[in-house]
Amino acid sequence: MFGIPITLLCIPIAAYILGSIPFGLLLTKLFGNADVRKEGSGNIGATNVARVAGPLAGILTLLFDAAKGAAAVLFAIRLSNGSATWTMIAGLAALVGHCFPIWLNFKGGKGVATAAGLFLVLCPLAFLGSLLLFILVVVFWRYVSLGSISAAAAMPLLIYFLWAPRHAPPPVITFGALAVAMLIVYKHDANIQRLVDGAEPKFSFSKKKDQE
Repeated sequence: MFGIPITLLCIPIAAYILGSIPFGLLLTKLFGNADVRKEGSGNIGATNVARVAGPLAGILTLLFDAAKGAAAVLFAIRLSNGSATWTMIAGLAALVGHCFPIWLNFKGGKGVATAAGLFLVLCPLAFLGSLLLFILVVVFWRYVSLGSISAAAAMPLLIYFLWAPRHAPPPVITFGALAVAMLIVYKHDANIQRLVDGAEPKFSFSKKKDQE
């Protein structure tokens, strides 16, 4: 189709399907708890899973969700011989799959962990920089949502400056990182409104009614 090999066209499809696996929902049920979509914030991400099913379930959700992004990017690198375009397409497709999974009527998570996984592979230094920023924000203000938004917003700049010594990333990576950041911020629209209103709950494993 349009001169594109069928094997490459499989990349975004496979990445979307991988990204759409709702590990938070599956792990919460595995740990014997109710449907995580009906508890806490209703989000299937690691923060809400931790509140509903405990820290171990939350940590596992975080790891598996991050692995989705990393695996999609690694798959694309291998199949496309390292094409930056197809690699970014795979990462975005996995993120879209997580945020809008077909299995859950397109109502998924907020994409932070999946984005972290894809950027860990794409640019480890930028990932570490965003992780440090996330930790600092959460430690000082105890808002996971604010930490997530801050890390996502900073990622395009971090990638641009930390891609390689004296080299900027390919344009597709720069614009792809911007798209990822905008999607994550968009998925946090309710959190942003609560932050503005001073109504955003602070993070605590012990408070199941908190919202991410």
